[in-house]
Amino acid sequence: MVICIVTINEGKNQHNHSMLKVHRDICGYCGCCVSVCPEGALELIDAYLSVEPNCTSCGICAKVCPLGALEVVNEK
Repeated sequence: MVICIVTINEGKNQHNHSMLKVHRDICGYCGCCVSVCPEGALELIDAYLSVEPNCTSCGICAKVCPLGALEVVNEK
């Protein structure tokens, strides 16, 4: 199952959107992503990864995920 959280990037082009995809069937709920999120937008609650609305889709969490369960997709 894939859960998508859509956030709008602030910047020069207001029409670009980033989407953080959480592949829950791959996620091992290790917490690596939670520990590196600069916005504090990720939280592990009872073996469930919660993504809060303040997520900016920066991609740091996806880079540190050892299982590749997080992915940032840019749309124009």
